Amino acid sequence: MKKAEKIFFVDNLTEELKSAKSFVLVNFAGLSVKAQQELKIKLKIAGAKMIVVKNTLLKRAAERAKVDSGILSDSILSGQTALIISEEDPVAFIQILGNFAKENEVPTFKVGIVEGVFQTPEALAKLATLPGRDVLLGQLLGALITPSYGLVGTLKGNLQKLVYVLKGGD
Repeated sequence: MKKAEKIFFVDNLTEELKSAKSFVLVNFAGLSVKAQQELKIKLKIAGAKMIVVKNTLLKRAAERAKVDSGILSDSILSGQTALIISEEDPVAFIQILGNFAKENEVPTFKVGIVEGVFQTPEALAKLATLPGRDVLLGQLLGALITPSYGLVGTLKGNLQKLVYVLKGGD
């Protein structure tokens, strides 16, 4: 890349980092081109995109975007790094990455920022195992409705006993 192209790239990347709901850095060493293309398609469906970026350019863009300094350490920004950015659902693409990594053993999580909060590789792995948003909302709804069903059942039982007593009194 020429110097002018690098400046343009860093400027664009800075804006993307600022507008992202969440992003993750992964080590994609050992991922074939075919598998990489497959992963990009899955991520695009989830509203995320994968960018293979030089570590020095990523560091410059992250500094300009005022990203958490934990991401900018030399130990994290070493080796092959891909940046996955989502401007939509902040967790769905992490689940896709987790499932893809289970199947292919790559990529591996480095670190990430999810809704402004720094995430370690362990925290990202936990997020990857969570059920989807719709499943979690269904579970929440079930937890909220269950006590009301119990109350209705209890009240109905008492009414049935009352009707039985009244019929027996005739």
